[in-house]
Amino acid sequence: MLMAEEKREVLLFSYVFQVTENKPLEATHLALEAGFRHIDTAYVYQTENHVGQAIRSKIAAGLVKREDIFLTTKLWCTFHRPELVRSNLEKSLKNLQLDYADLYIIHYPMQMKPGEDLFPEDEHGKTLFDTVDICATWEAMEKCKDAGLTKSIGVSNFNYRQLEMILNKPGLKYKPVCNQVECHLYLNQRKLLNYCKSKDIVLVAYCALGSQRPKRWVDPSSPVLLNDPVLCDIAKKHKRSPAQIALRYHLQRGIVVLAQSYKENEIKENIQVFEFELPSEDMKILDSLDRNLRYAPAPFGEGHPEYPFSDEF
Repeated sequence: MLMAEEKREVLLFSYVFQVTENKPLEATHLALEAGFRHIDTAYVYQTENHVGQAIRSKIAAGLVKREDIFLTTKLWCTFHRPELVRSNLEKSLKNLQLDYADLYIIHYPMQMKPGEDLFPEDEHGKTLFDTVDICATWEAMEKCKDAGLTKSIGVSNFNYRQLEMILNKPGLKYKPVCNQVECHLYLNQRKLLNYCKSKDIVLVAYCALGSQRPKRWVDPSSPVLLNDPVLCDIAKKHKRSPAQIALRYHLQRGIVVLAQSYKENEIKENIQVFEFELPSEDMKILDSLDRNLRYAPAPFGEGHPEYPFSDEF
């Protein structure tokens, strides 16, 4: 069983997009009160100001200290040029009103045209890409760590080939500490997980409960993971919710999990995954649910030469 002091490192509270004006603020308050200490956000989510406000409020109230919080944010695709990397992190820190991030990660291995538009398009609605050597971007990430703006650096949505590009880069100073990817019962990322473990890179799972199904990212006709009958049967057997079983499954595989919710009862429920353990026979049954289904295929990046989801893993 995972001990209480390990919780902060393996279960994160995450926000994908701002739903309504105050939802991220309220949810961050609830998450910190429930015991979450690892908070995941990103420049593109446009929730950093709310996340930072909630963190500072809880610090002022004496609930937590800054060193208790592990804050992750991300470099967006329009800032991959080396001369723009630090500016994006500084913008995030200004939004958060914090002095440093605990983890800064490259959101996607794809570059888009720099500018104010987060999703630049031409007159036909086609994404405007940019061409930047990902290794040059990584060197700028290393400089952010050296400058004390972030404690650690990592990547997100990288396949194994793209990870290899960084790991084999001449003069590599810091390797990625993590790779945050879509990972759930319908896409269990077994091969990528094994690869990352072999390189001592932590796999972090987003969409671990399926998806909140934002229209820009998710096909509305895709199956609802938490309604899966096999998952529901196992949940009923253990007197747990389907979400708790889905989260616990990843924890036992050595994966750090993003637990995303805006509802108080779900937030409190999600952190209870340290109170039980799944037997090996249930883990095998859950393994069998894998169907290589991706909820968030990042359609805005299709056509980019480094679109990460064309490779096997």
